Amino acid sequence: MITLDSVAIQKILPHRYPFLLVDRIIELEPRVRIVGIKQVTVNENFFQGHFPGAPVMPGVLQIEALAQTGAILGLREFENLEDKIPFFGGLDNCRFRRPVFPGDTLRLEVTTIRTGSRVQKMHGVASVDGQVTAEADILSIFADRSEAGQG
Repeated sequence: MITLDSVAIQKILPHRYPFLLVDRIIELEPRVRIVGIKQVTVNENFFQGHFPGAPVMPGVLQIEALAQTGAILGLREFENLEDKIPFFGGLDNCRFRRPVFPGDTLRLEVTTIRTGSRVQKMHGVASVDGQVTAEADILSIFADRSEAGQG
């Protein structure tokens, strides 16, 4: 089983602080499944405004964390991954089940539904202590950075 630390993740994903939402990968089965971890700390910048005195991780950031985890799975398949950038293509069946609080360990499990040369459809489930917090079917598009104005 493949595992990745934060340094290895940053060699794959273009995201950086404060928007890198995956701390480590604890399981990876190429082209099939990946499991990541996000340690949710009270120091996260989004807690300043969401919500003062009652901090809750925004659901959309849970979905973003799932998408980033899935992007790691997809980007690893490209020999020239540094030339690629992942974008959302769409979301289906998105549901938020329970809040995520500072101190929680968010488990991010993503399985491949369909993979193409530029498009990947995945199912992601975020959970804390075995309780689902969010889930969605995520469509990702892997574009060339030059096409995205990132050349």
